[in-house]
Amino acid sequence: MTRVFSGIQPSGTLTIGNYLGAMKHFVHLQREADCLFCVVDLHAITVPQDPEELRTNSRNLAALYLAAGIDPDRATLFVQSHVPAHAELGWLLQCIAYYGELSRMTQFKDKSEHKDVVTAGLFTYPALMAADILLYQTDVVPVGEDQKQHLELTRDVAERFNNRFGKTFAVPNPYISKVGGRIMSLENPAKKMSKSDESQGAFISMLDEPDVIRKKISRAVTDSDREVRYDPEAKPAVSNLMTIYGLFADMSMEDVERHFAGQGYGPFKKELAEVIVEGLRPIQERYRELVGSREVDEILARGAQRAAELAAPTLSDVKLKLGFLPT
Repeated sequence: MTRVFSGIQPSGTLTIGNYLGAMKHFVHLQREADCLFCVVDLHAITVPQDPEELRTNSRNLAALYLAAGIDPDRATLFVQSHVPAHAELGWLLQCIAYYGELSRMTQFKDKSEHKDVVTAGLFTYPALMAADILLYQTDVVPVGEDQKQHLELTRDVAERFNNRFGKTFAVPNPYISKVGGRIMSLENPAKKMSKSDESQGAFISMLDEPDVIRKKISRAVTDSDREVRYDPEAKPAVSNLMTIYGLFADMSMEDVERHFAGQGYGPFKKELAEVIVEGLRPIQERYRELVGSREVDEILARGAQRAAELAAPTLSDVKLKLGFLPT
């Protein structure tokens, strides 16, 4: 069976961009593949974190995974720091990756720009990301366009290790959704929707109240004419809103165009807001049930145990090939 790995940082409440671009697809993937979904808390500390917030965000993210439809009987859900093999292989792969490769990572350049202090971890964390993936002999990694470069580095590191020491790692391939892989900001359609955006109006959180969602959609930017038409180049703002509508309503862009033909932006925005509200309602209700229960902790403990068992043979093989004494 195909093995899939994906991780999300616990650095704030997820947006509908995270849901539509990732989690919604995960629910389908878990039915046809062996999926591991990880709360990558080790990645989060590459920038300063409040300890209590990190703990809360990590648990809340796990609850959101489950509320969105991840089934712990089908998929493995766990926290990265609960499986020490991630950090250990991450260090080993730092010694396989090259300085020049890491220095070319555009995300490092973006996140370190205009910063007085930049941690070494922010520079080297793509090696840890490679470890996350390669530990599990992963075949497929769902990635957004902004993560393709990191996956290419993972593939390069895997191939380099395999060439030096013999076949060790599966070389993973990307899975990029054709629609919804990159949901854009409500205020700037040239910028990806992000939970770290300074403007609250730029994104919709998965836990936003209905009236907040309605207000944000009513204020979302549109394009010059009043036609609801899918054209990402000529009408990027409306095309982004149409993508959101289509993914929540399970409609093609052609169907969305026909549905709103001749109606203009007002009716479109009003109905879009309600589609989002209704799409998020069951997720929010399930989240509220989970976040106050012990069920999340029990699921994470089981997930960490299975992940550790899966990771152990790969880590042992790597250490043996590198020349470490067996324990």
